[in-house]
Amino acid sequence: MKKSVLILLTLILTLPAFAEVKVHKASDAPVKEHLQNHFKFYGFIRNYFIYDSRESVSGTGDLFYYLPKDENIQDGIDINDTPSFRFLALTSRLGVDVSGYYIGNVHFGAKFEGDFYSGLSNSSNTNASVYFPGNSKISGTATARLRQAYATITWKDLPLGKDDKASVGLKIGQAWHPMAADHPHLFSLEVGAPFGPFSRTPLVQMDANLGSNWVVSAAAIWQMQYQSTGPVGGSALYMKYGMTPEMYAALAYKTNGFLLRAGVDVVSIKPRVLGEVDGKVVKVSDRKTSVLGYLYTQYTYKKFAVKAKTTFGEGGEHMNLMSGYAKIGDNPDGSWNYASMRNSSSWLSMSYGKKWQGVLFLGYVKNLGLAKAASGPLAKGDVYFCGNGFSNINQMYRINPQVIYNIGKLNVGLEYQWTSVQYGKYDDGKLNAHALADKDLHWIGNHRVNMMVKYNF
Repeated sequence: MKKSVLILLTLILTLPAFAEVKVHKASDAPVKEHLQNHFKFYGFIRNYFIYDSRESVSGTGDLFYYLPKDENIQDGIDINDTPSFRFLALTSRLGVDVSGYYIGNVHFGAKFEGDFYSGLSNSSNTNASVYFPGNSKISGTATARLRQAYATITWKDLPLGKDDKASVGLKIGQAWHPMAADHPHLFSLEVGAPFGPFSRTPLVQMDANLGSNWVVSAAAIWQMQYQSTGPVGGSALYMKYGMTPEMYAALAYKTNGFLLRAGVDVVSIKPRVLGEVDGKVVKVSDRKTSVLGYLYTQYTYKKFAVKAKTTFGEGGEHMNLMSGYAKIGDNPDGSWNYASMRNSSSWLSMSYGKKWQGVLFLGYVKNLGLAKAASGPLAKGDVYFCGNGFSNINQMYRINPQVIYNIGKLNVGLEYQWTSVQYGKYDDGKLNAHALADKDLHWIGNHRVNMMVKYNF
């Protein structure tokens, strides 16, 4: 009897293990097939090797380049006229695309993508600025960050006309800002910024394909990493308390390798909620609204491709454009009056080849000053400019040729980048009534040589 009970207990205890093995064997193929059909994993390991001839404004471990710094003369020496070199792999990336789920003609998908960010700490030497001219954030461990994370819902094969069909897609989550989604043919990390918009941000975006040629887009956008500027610097607080999302709309036409898109972007923020009148704290009704338009086109024929984009309007500093706004007056109730800076930013990109690929990028930016002039010269502190630039910028341009060798999953690229900025001098710490520095205009340039080695998987 005892022996029978022992055998029975042994069978009961081992049955789950046998059942588990059996289930795993039966489900291995379906699970693998499901992953292959619905999940596409991708990524790359990327190294940049960079030389700069001059101290510059750059982010993400100096890999994301903006512009060279103005002269900084101390004891007759321009301390910003200093070369530097470094190489890093912190922009390596991993992502997954999800697709193939549907109910009727409604398709569902998603994207999740991450990489690494600078996450670098200050030099342990607190007197670094005494011995070195620039940013001392040169050591530490790269920090993982979220690039994109969104879900998609697409209604396909909707009746449009006798022969045409329509589809409507909805994107919800963090993705490329629709004004920044069109990139030039560049392997450098900034992909043309600040000569074109650059931002990934939370949004709700609708794209309606009306037949085979026309696309209508609209989006409501919020701010997270890329932010408006103001009295407390770059911050998402201005939009949070403004309680108004950024609004975007565009119309595109495409046919036979040609695409043309025009769009407009409206941002309305509250630079302050609290103010002061006669020494007392009061709530204020400050608000600043700006409108920015753009035109984008591209054409592809065999191994040749050309792209071009131009933006014109007010603001755009939250998309890394060299712009902003200014406080131009006070009101009796404690509120302030504002005027947006106007900016024209354009780029042209051409590419030829497949295995060996040659690229030429040209960019130009012009600061056009405030849309509404102040009553007199403006203090430097009353001008809120893009945090990656300087309010005494008048204009700037970039010439950037690249050559890329593509062999299998390996890409090796070499670029030369010349960026030149025309700065003006502040007049006793002030800008003119249009928030422009128009004294002692002079050009400052930087030579950047960048090599990339990238393995895709």
